[in-house]
Amino acid sequence: MTSWQLVRLFAGSFILLSLALGIPGSPLFVSPWWLAFTAFVGANLLQSALTRWCLMETILRKLGVRAGA
Repeated sequence: MTSWQLVRLFAGSFILLSLALGIPGSPLFVSPWWLAFTAFVGANLLQSALTRWCLMETILRKLGVRAGA
């Protein structure tokens, strides 16, 4: 997988997990504060779309993951 594919995989996984942990009707509910993490991931996706820079993609590239085309 390329770095941009991994970024989207992680972002989607984090969003789904934080929703499962933050919505009171969920069997995995812990605290509604997990919804703040959902907002944080969404804000980072928005920022990376506008600036064309993503910290996680930079970290993945330094770890040796190949860049996407």
